[in-house]
Amino acid sequence: MLLFEHVPELDLHGTDRDYARFLTKEFINDNYKLRKERLLIIHGKGTGIIKQTVHEVLAKDKRVLKYQLDLFNTGCTIVYLKRTS
Repeated sequence: MLLFEHVPELDLHGTDRDYARFLTKEFINDNYKLRKERLLIIHGKGTGIIKQTVHEVLAKDKRVLKYQLDLFNTGCTIVYLKRTS
């Protein structure tokens, strides 16, 4: 059984900080409208700049219930969105 089989994912490999910020915000907007509750953002390990940027966006977004690094792959962040009314 795959844990993230039907979870929307965003792969940010090859993006810079500003584009990663934009894509993350759009990804949250789109999936919140679609009433998705769990998302996967792939930022890679690298120097940590993209991960830091993604986590800054997630921390400021009131629709994000919580987020955490994937325990088995620290190049991914699991995002939990609040339920829509």
